[in-house]
Amino acid sequence: MSRNACLFVVLGIAFATPPLLAAEPGKKDAPEKSFPLSRHQGKAATRSGAAEAINVLGRRISTSASSATKSNTPLIDTAQSVSVITRNEMNVRGVLSLNQAVRYTAGITPDLRGGIGTRYDQFLLRGFSVPTFLDGLKVQDSPTGYAVGQTDTFRLERVELLKGPASALYGQSSPGGLAALSSKLPTANRLYGGVTATGGMFDLYRVDADAGGFATQNGSVRYRLYGTVNGQHTQLSKTGSRRFSISPSVSFGGDGPTTLTLLGNYQYDPESGTYGGVPLEGSLKPASFGYLPENFYDGDVGVEKFNRKHGAFTYIFTHRFNNDWSFHSRGRYDDIKVDQRSTYDAGYYSSPDTVPRYAYGTNEHVHNLAFDSQFKGHVNTGPLRHTMLFGYDYMWQQAGELYSQGDAPDLNVLNPDSHMVFPDQVVAARYRAASHQIGAYGQDEIQWGGLILNGSLRNDWYRSRQIERLSASDTRQRSSQITWRASGLYHFKFGLSPYISYSTSFQPQSGLVSDDGGKTMRQAAPSIGKQLEGGLKYQIPRTPVLLTAAGFHIEQTNVLVSVGNLPYGTQSGKVHSDGFEFEAHADVYKGLLLTASVSIQKVHDDSTGKPLIQSGKGNASLFAFYTVPSGSLKGFGFGGGMRYTAKAYGGEAAFGSVWVPHYALFDGSIRYDLSNLSPSLHGWTAAASVRNLFDRHYVSNCMAYASYGQAFCYFGERRNAQASIGFSW
Repeated sequence: MSRNACLFVVLGIAFATPPLLAAEPGKKDAPEKSFPLSRHQGKAATRSGAAEAINVLGRRISTSASSATKSNTPLIDTAQSVSVITRNEMNVRGVLSLNQAVRYTAGITPDLRGGIGTRYDQFLLRGFSVPTFLDGLKVQDSPTGYAVGQTDTFRLERVELLKGPASALYGQSSPGGLAALSSKLPTANRLYGGVTATGGMFDLYRVDADAGGFATQNGSVRYRLYGTVNGQHTQLSKTGSRRFSISPSVSFGGDGPTTLTLLGNYQYDPESGTYGGVPLEGSLKPASFGYLPENFYDGDVGVEKFNRKHGAFTYIFTHRFNNDWSFHSRGRYDDIKVDQRSTYDAGYYSSPDTVPRYAYGTNEHVHNLAFDSQFKGHVNTGPLRHTMLFGYDYMWQQAGELYSQGDAPDLNVLNPDSHMVFPDQVVAARYRAASHQIGAYGQDEIQWGGLILNGSLRNDWYRSRQIERLSASDTRQRSSQITWRASGLYHFKFGLSPYISYSTSFQPQSGLVSDDGGKTMRQAAPSIGKQLEGGLKYQIPRTPVLLTAAGFHIEQTNVLVSVGNLPYGTQSGKVHSDGFEFEAHADVYKGLLLTASVSIQKVHDDSTGKPLIQSGKGNASLFAFYTVPSGSLKGFGFGGGMRYTAKAYGGEAAFGSVWVPHYALFDGSIRYDLSNLSPSLHGWTAAASVRNLFDRHYVSNCMAYASYGQAFCYFGERRNAQASIGFSW
C-alpha cells in the first residue's frame, strides 16, 4: 500500500466525514408525487428517522436541500437562501457544465470567461467567487490555480447553491456562498441504467452510460457505474476539448442501520480548449480597424496544451444508533496533475493591427485530503425539540509546480498565423506548498410549534507554507478563526415562512501587511465576511411549487489593499454587497417544470470606490418546460427560457471605467418519450436543445487594468445546438 493510501486510511479513522450533500445510500425515496412536510408538521416521521433520510430512488425532490444545515431539510423550513438544480432540470436544458447549470439562478454573474474559457467553472454569486463542495467535501483549489478539478455534470444527481457566508459549518469559504454538488450513488432499485448518445454543433460528441442495481439478492450490496466519452471544438475551431471519465461505486448495508459507500472516479482531459481572450479594443469597443471576429484566436496551435488527469476515491459511512442518534463520516483523496502551455495577447496593441503576446507553461501535481465527521441527534426539553449536530473536519494539501515562461512573437490580428515558431521556455519558478485545516463545529436547531431557531458555532485552525526554490523565498501562514450563524423562521400552516438570519465567513489571504509604513511586516490575516439576510418563503401546500424572496447585506472586511508598487499592503479594504432576489420553482407539477428568478445587487469596494471587478448588477430569467400528459402528443415535452444579465463592471482602462453591456439570451428544448409511438420503443427517449437560440453576439465580461495598460474581454457563447437519443431501463 502506498504512503498516500496509508495516510488516507489512518486519517479516515481519525477525521472521518459526513455532510449530507450527496444522497445517502440505502435510504428509501418518497413517492414521486409526495412532497415534504415542514418539521413541525411531521414530528412522527422525524421520530422514526424518516426526516433524516435523503431520497435516492428516482428523483430527489427540489423543495428540500442538505447544504444549509448538513441535514436534509425542507427549504420552507430553511432560514437561508438555497437554490436547487435537479438532475431532471439539467437533462431538460441539456446542461454540459456547471457554468451552464447555474445560469437560471438568481444572484449569478455567469460565464466570466465567456464561451471559450470553459476548463474551469467560473461564475460569481452575489458578487463573489465561490468554492465548490462535492459530496460534502471541499474541492480544493491549487495554490497557484492551475491544477483544479472540474466535475463532469452528467455524473451529478443535483446542484445546490447555498447563498451567503457558510463558514459556521464548512470552514474557509466565500461571503457569496458555495456550490454543493451531489454525485450519482447506488439506489434502492434492483436494476436500472441508461445509455445516451449526443451530437451537436462545433463537432460535439458524447456518450454517457449509467448502470446499477443489487449485487446480492437481498440488496445488502448495491453498485453503480457511470462513464462518459465526450469532446467538442470550441467556437475558435482551432482548439477543442476531450474527456474520458469513469465513476464506479458500491454500497454495503442495504437498508440497515450501518451503510458504507465507496466511490471512485478517474477523469482524463487530454485537451480543454484555450484560456485566452481578446483585447478590449476590437471587442467591447471598436479598434482602428473595427471589430475582431468572434472566432479570433490569440494563441498558437503548436504551443497550446492543457492535459489534466484527476483520480479520486471517496467513502461515505453512516451508522444509526437508534431512532434519534446517528453518526456520519466521509472522506476523499484527490490526485490532480495538470501539464499546460499557453500563449495569450497582452491586452493592448503595439501597432494599429498587432498585439504583443506572452508565453508560459506549468506542470503541477496536487494531492488533496478532506474529511468530515458528525454526530446528529434529537433531544426534547419540555415543549422544545432540538435537532443537534456536532462535527469536526480536516483538510490537507500538498502541491508542487514547475513554472516556465518565454518570448512569444507578436500577432497580426488582421492576418493571424496560429502556427508560428516560438523560442524554448525557461524555468522561472519552482513551488512547493502544503496546507492544513482543522475545524470543530456544533449546531442546535430548536423547534417550538411553527417557530424554528438555529444557532451554529465553529472554530478553525489553518496553517500553510509555500516555498519558491529558485528565489529561496519561504512564506508561512498560521491563523485561527471563530465563525457563527444565528437564524429564526416561523412556518405558518398555510405555507408562508418569514425568516431572518445572520452568518459569518472567513478566507485566508496570501501577502504581507504593514501598519507602520514598512518598518514591520506580518502575514495577512483572513478576510471576514458577514451577512444579514431576511426574506419570505411560500410553498403551496402539498405541491412542489416554492416561491422565495430575500434581501441581503454582505460586508467583507480585512481585505488586502495594495500600497502603490510596494511589497506590502494594508488590511483596510472593505467590500459591500447589497441586493434583493426572487425565485420561483416547480419540478415538476402537473407536467410543468418552471424556474424563474430576478436579482438586483450593488457591489462596492471601498478601497477603489468601484464595484468588484467582473461583478454584475443582477440578472433575471425564466424557463418553462411542459410535457403533454395525455392524448396524441402524450410524452412530448417542449419549452424554452430567457436569461438576462445586467451590466457588469470590467475594471479601469485608460479611458475610464469599463462597463460590459447587459444582454438577453434565449434557449429552447424539446423531448419525446418514444414509447408513445410504439410499445417496442419502451425506454427510448429523443431530445434536442439549443442555447442562444437567436445567435446573439455579445461580450460576456472584461478585465481591465489601467495601471498596466491592459484590458481583456471574452466573447459569449454562440448559438449551440445539440440532439440526443437515449435508452433507459
